[in-house]
Amino acid sequence: MRFDVITLFPELFAPFLVSGVTRRAYESGLVEVKLWNPRDFAEGNYRRVDDRPFGGGPGMVMLAEPLALCLERIRADRLAASPGGAVSVPTVLFSPTGGALNHAAVEAWSASAGAVLICGRYEGIDQRFINAFVDHEISLGDFVLSGGEIAAMVLLDAVVRLQPGVLNDEGSHQFDSFNPALDGLLDCPHYTRPERWRGQTVPDILLSGNHAHIERWRRDQRLALTQRVRPELVTKARAQGLLGAGDEAFLTDLVENPDQDA
Repeated sequence: MRFDVITLFPELFAPFLVSGVTRRAYESGLVEVKLWNPRDFAEGNYRRVDDRPFGGGPGMVMLAEPLALCLERIRADRLAASPGGAVSVPTVLFSPTGGALNHAAVEAWSASAGAVLICGRYEGIDQRFINAFVDHEISLGDFVLSGGEIAAMVLLDAVVRLQPGVLNDEGSHQFDSFNPALDGLLDCPHYTRPERWRGQTVPDILLSGNHAHIERWRRDQRLALTQRVRPELVTKARAQGLLGAGDEAFLTDLVENPDQDA
């Protein structure tokens, strides 16, 4: 799997690629990340990559040509690295107009051959480049960042941690919030030593050794938390037939006795 990142600030990625549990994926070559600066493909003494927008208005707009030349070099590099023929990968732009990144999308990207990730800056990118080359637009949410670099790191981190051998515990990500293994619910609270910390104790059920009861407690906690902060996820799970009789009984009791402990 290979990701090519087009960014005006490749130095931002240096600590990201050598830190944390995901670094082993980059160090081992399981996931390759190559950084490309469009300024290297700009003309003139100043290597200009932006200009004022036609029609007036604040800010600057990234020029189409340096981005296009950079993308063409990436495609040539991919072809040279694959004697049998380069695998075609999509070009992704991080943009407020894109579809929201979610767990299903991350799983799809984690099973792909990678992508070319474009990190925009300033007021945006010349629309003609987007029309000609961009296959997907991705948004992290209803807010605006200074550039696409942080969004690119978010996608890379989410994708890389799903690769085999990256996490110390292979089953760890199966119990992440939003995962199908949890029927799309949020994860439950977690506790560790000591058993008592600043007046708070670990729930007795977790110390009981009764694994069936513990799993039911965790399921109830997931349902209670999700119903409280993301009720639409419970509705979705119900519509998909993922909630059992025990789940429904717990949710009904939760509505009738909202002040009780889950």
